[in-house]
Amino acid sequence: MLNRKQKMTLLKLLSLFSVVRGYNILVIVLAQYLASIYIFSSHLPLRQVIFDGNLFAIVAASALAIASGYLINNFYDAEKDLINRPKKTMLDRLVSQRFKLTTYFILNFLSVIIASYVSFRAVVFFSFYIFGIWLYSHKLKKITFVGNLISALLAITPFFAVFIYYKNFDLVIFVHALFLFLVILIRELVKDLENIKGDLVYGYQTIPIKYGEKVSKMVITFLTLLTLIPSYLLISKFEVGYMDIFFYGCMVLLIMFLMLLWRSTSKKQYVLIHNLLKFIIVSGVFSILLIDVDLVLNRIF
Repeated sequence: MLNRKQKMTLLKLLSLFSVVRGYNILVIVLAQYLASIYIFSSHLPLRQVIFDGNLFAIVAASALAIASGYLINNFYDAEKDLINRPKKTMLDRLVSQRFKLTTYFILNFLSVIIASYVSFRAVVFFSFYIFGIWLYSHKLKKITFVGNLISALLAITPFFAVFIYYKNFDLVIFVHALFLFLVILIRELVKDLENIKGDLVYGYQTIPIKYGEKVSKMVITFLTLLTLIPSYLLISKFEVGYMDIFFYGCMVLLIMFLMLLWRSTSKKQYVLIHNLLKFIIVSGVFSILLIDVDLVLNRIF
């Protein structure tokens, strides 16, 4: 049995994992590797991609920078989250603000050091990425729609780090990126509907606060319909193997999402459709395997 001190230490580790959204980071790491194997470097042997030290360094630097981003975002939003996410915030507050800030600087330092293993350009890239996350958390997130756009761009930036490393400029990659960007942007706008109370108290000029929920839903509807375009293009114009099953399913889920969106009026309902979008994103990561189900076996040697 664990004693009181050991239990508290375990709770603090769990709290830190919650603050840095460890589960999200694991999904991003997996997505970077799957995208590298199936999309960015499909011509290379599997073993060469998996054991590429530079790729590992890029993924590790990304994971550390993202973790630090969640920390600084949590640091600035600590009071607002007491209103929007009271239960989660109680767990997060087991880690002090001072410890969060110290860990933030340590993670950023490690991210840049690891990036230096790849190249000086990688150091510059991640330095700007880290600065962009801080600027978003400190200033930009309060600006109407700009905060949503920047948040979505920062979310897909780690994939561009891998994309630039492999120097693969195929059009299909940009269409995939557009699809992911739009889904994440829609998710950010739904979060604004979900977090109206806290945003209103702390002066966040989100679309539902500044223009109302109806306008916010109209913007989300437009972006959702726009998302159907890259979905259609990936099915009809590019070779994505059995991943077209995901995009067909995604179209159905997005239409279902719109129906639920216009019926939603409470935080609980917005959380439900928010989780639907998270399901689309996570299932999209695993569906990369469907591009070529025999690819891994054929590229082992």
